[in-house]
Amino acid sequence: MREPKHAGRTAYARLLAPVYFSPSALLRWLQRIRPARGQSPLGGVCVFTDERPPQDVPLRLEVFLPDGTSVTCSAVVAWVDPLPDGGPAKFDVGLEFTALRPGDRERLSSVIAPGS
Repeated sequence: MREPKHAGRTAYARLLAPVYFSPSALLRWLQRIRPARGQSPLGGVCVFTDERPPQDVPLRLEVFLPDGTSVTCSAVVAWVDPLPDGGPAKFDVGLEFTALRPGDRERLSSVIAPGS
């Protein structure tokens, strides 16, 4: 995992794959049953994006893998860091998984940055 930029914040591995994310149909009140941020046994990833997603909003993710398949899962925005001009994107975003199918963690491992 990478070092967190802010004390007390969970560090997530860098995802090296295209990701499409959209607001989840999951009702916001249902999210109250999930573990406290940083406590999810499913972990999470960080991604670069030019769109600032709202924090603590449930998202549906589709991660596109090099073999032409994709992994779909649910996550919540854990943190958003603005990046300086000239960076790889406008924001660095931490996404905490809230739902991940069995076997998909292994599939995602092929697009996680080495040393993460």
